This record gives sequence, C-alpha cells and structure tokens, in this order.
Amino acid sequence: METTRLGQASALPASPGEAVLDYVPNPRSGALYLVRFTAPEFTSLCPVTGQPDFAHLVIDYAPGETIVESKSLKLFLGSYRNHSGFHEDVTVGIGQRLAAEMKPQWLRIGGYWYPRGGMPIDVFWQTGTPPDGLWLPDQGVQPYRGRG
Repeated sequence: METTRLGQASALPASPGEAVLDYVPNPRSGALYLVRFTAPEFTSLCPVTGQPDFAHLVIDYAPGETIVESKSLKLFLGSYRNHSGFHEDVTVGIGQRLAAEMKPQWLRIGGYWYPRGGMPIDVFWQTGTPPDGLWLPDQGVQPYRGRG
C-alpha cells in the first residue's frame, strides 16, 4: 500500500469528503491489540449558528489487516474545521468511515463535546461487541463538571 501524505507537505483538505485516509499493512497481523488515537482539540461547525464546536475525540480500534496512517487521520480530522454537522452526525460519521475503509476487527469512538448553550453532548459509537480477550482501557475523559 502506498501512502499519499506521509513524508511530504500536505494541505488541510477542504472537507471530510475530500480527505484521503491512507492505510498500511498491519505490522502485527494476527495479534489482538488496541490502538488509540486522541484528538483533544477537535473542532467542527454548528450547522445552525456556524459557530465552532469543540470536542475531545477518542478513537479505539483493534486492527484487522490494515492500520490507519496517523498523518492522514490528522488531516481528515482537521478537515472538519469548516464542516457543519451536529455532534451525533460528526462523531458517528468519523467512526463509520474508518470502519468501512479500514475494516478493523472492532472500533469505537467517543466524542466528548464541550458545552454550548450550557449542555455538553457526549456521543459514543462502536462496530459491535469487542473481540474476546481485547484489553479495553477506560477512555480517560472525565464527564463535564462545569465550574462546580
């Protein structure tokens, strides 16, 4: 598999649809293990107001035959800066695209969205039941506590 972004200057894609995710062979194919990506400063736009929405994303997956190349994932996530979408659509859409293209053994995404209008919205999605024997650490993001 050939990567399109790794090792070269790469502009931020204009939209998630234009973003190219690169996948490379799993270097430990056949082993059951967990990969975690965190994006604590993820942003997208509110589809109603156009104002920025901020989230802490945690993506966990058990690789199948491929793994996602991290630079292409970073650019894909960055392409949401100018994308309008509700928290649910954005979080689930990211998880579904990764699952459809990468075909992991299992994947989950947690979207911990910061409050706007006084209410945080947390969105969770996974492909199904985790494989037996997969170590699943807590995602490590505390529930929003506000000022109290």
